[in-house]
Amino acid sequence: MSQALAFANGWNLATTLMVCVVVFQSGTGAYGVMPSGEYDGDPAAIVHEFDPFQP
Repeated sequence: MSQALAFANGWNLATTLMVCVVVFQSGTGAYGVMPSGEYDGDPAAIVHEFDPFQP
């Protein structure tokens, strides 16, 4: 997915489920979104982390 769509989905997922979410870039240049607790990929691939508990 595109970066803009990944950021929109990441924010929505974080605020709806109240979990920390990471937006990461895959090797093909696409972006992905998943809960932080489930991400076990390369930390350097993380583009942004949404934390719904931070103001």
